[in-house]
Amino acid sequence: MSAFTTRPVIMGTRGVVTSGHYLATAAGLHILMQGGNAFDAAVTMGLCLAQLEPQNNGLGGEVPTLVYSAKEKKVHAVSGMGWSPQAFTIDWCRQNGIDLIPGDGYLPACVPAMIDTYCLVLARFGTLSFIQAATPAIELAANGYPVYPGLHNFLANQRYHFTEHYPTTGKVFLHNGRAPEIGEIIRNPDWASVLQGMAKAEAACTKGRVAGIEAARDVFYKGEIADRIVDFITQYPVEDASGKAHTGLLTTADIAEWHASLEGAVTVNYRGLDVYKCSSWTQGPVFLQQLTLLEGYDLAAMGHNSANYLHTWIECAKLAFADREAYYGDPLMDDVPFDVLLSKEYAAHRHSLVGKTASPDMRPGDVGRGFPEYATLPILEDNRRALEPHNHTGDTTHLDAVDAQGNMIACTPSGGWIQASPVIDGLGFPLGTRGQMFYLNAARPNALAPHKRPRATLTPSLVMKDGEPYMVFGTPGGDCQDQWTLQFFLNYVDFSMNIQEALDAPTVHTDHFPSSFYPRQAFPLSVSAENRIPTEVIRELERRGHKVSVTEGWVHGKAMGIRFDQEQGVILGGASPKGDVGYAIGW
Repeated sequence: MSAFTTRPVIMGTRGVVTSGHYLATAAGLHILMQGGNAFDAAVTMGLCLAQLEPQNNGLGGEVPTLVYSAKEKKVHAVSGMGWSPQAFTIDWCRQNGIDLIPGDGYLPACVPAMIDTYCLVLARFGTLSFIQAATPAIELAANGYPVYPGLHNFLANQRYHFTEHYPTTGKVFLHNGRAPEIGEIIRNPDWASVLQGMAKAEAACTKGRVAGIEAARDVFYKGEIADRIVDFITQYPVEDASGKAHTGLLTTADIAEWHASLEGAVTVNYRGLDVYKCSSWTQGPVFLQQLTLLEGYDLAAMGHNSANYLHTWIECAKLAFADREAYYGDPLMDDVPFDVLLSKEYAAHRHSLVGKTASPDMRPGDVGRGFPEYATLPILEDNRRALEPHNHTGDTTHLDAVDAQGNMIACTPSGGWIQASPVIDGLGFPLGTRGQMFYLNAARPNALAPHKRPRATLTPSLVMKDGEPYMVFGTPGGDCQDQWTLQFFLNYVDFSMNIQEALDAPTVHTDHFPSSFYPRQAFPLSVSAENRIPTEVIRELERRGHKVSVTEGWVHGKAMGIRFDQEQGVILGGASPKGDVGYAIGW
């Protein structure tokens, strides 16, 4: 008999959808019930989430995506990450006294990637027009949606910031200078007008569905929206964490020349399952490196969330993330040695470094290039050596969709946070600040360069088995994403839990390595454990040298996932209750 779960496992035969907000999930289900496929539903949910969770994602942000097309029988990664401005360089930073890219303002802004990513998915894999997919989001923005507790608390905490520093944001999200109460309605008519303007261009196009979608995206990237973005960020400087006010460096050319694109995913096999991640323009490959390390252990025999299991898991995570710091960057510009990093031989060598006590060190591996000293230094110190602290980061959201044909999609929308950069007057959304993740040492991967993708933490997951669709999943949570989702995956695969049990189970994570977010700090030996982890387990972890902090019981992320059971003809899904508003539903 299964253990008690907070919610039932959602089961359907025609489709299952999950997302970070129940209204977005309901919109996705509506699309499926109207005859759309998983990709149509995903685009609708994504656009809705950009309105419903403005503290977690927005149209100015990005959305790394993985798809499995049943028609093509192929997995694709969709590069939903915009590039940096041509003018934003390490030399510019040196000349302007920037030795750590701020996490707020305009300097870290890359080209907004969300709209073109969704347009590419819709045009290439979907069946609907842009206006059909976008209508639920337009209605939410124009007619409004009820404020939920998490959004109310966020707006209350940011009220002064939105009043004094970002008044264009306060104009949209505050009611006469106050945070709207739970249940009050928020409307964003300027945001609705952006999508409506795109839909008008689509309607005027007479060359078919795909051409219409492309006409809609061009309004954003080559028309009045791009012009308005650039006009605003160049005319209205804003103070950032550097202590100075800066204007933006993005140009209309930067925006017009960027396109979302399809590319290959990276993959490893774990216990008969082929696990796919986006490449090293995300942190996704650390998930795969952790799997190659953990495959050498009988995890089930250790016992779920035992001290031995968690210690082993944490030490393997630290090794994988050390390699992230040393080797990951945009593979179009950085040479990332996946042939070594994802190999069984490399994992076997690294496996030997997992001892009985916690290591205090950053230990990237030698992939045949010599030991990368920069990977062991604090990022600010490394930047300053090479170059001779406002902290308004945000979170993320997630969505998945699977239909009866076996189409699968996982998207992790983020960036464009309303707390990190001011809303662009007349558009209803701000730019993203993902460029804060670049290094300023040109000798290392993920160093700032013109028209380069920063290495994001955003990391959807997709799994195949024997060439057939199996599972998609993800979570918000920055550097913790590939820690919390890994525990969910292992709960399902190694510990034989059902999907909701696997999502409900308590988790841990470590911040042993440098954060991807300003001010880029590391906390060696740190472990954060939800208080549902047994006290005796926490004490044993501390005895082994881990510095454990205990959190509330339901706070780590908001994981969700969907399993396609082709043999039974059933699709199963779930969403963690953490964060309150995420939900899965099917039919």
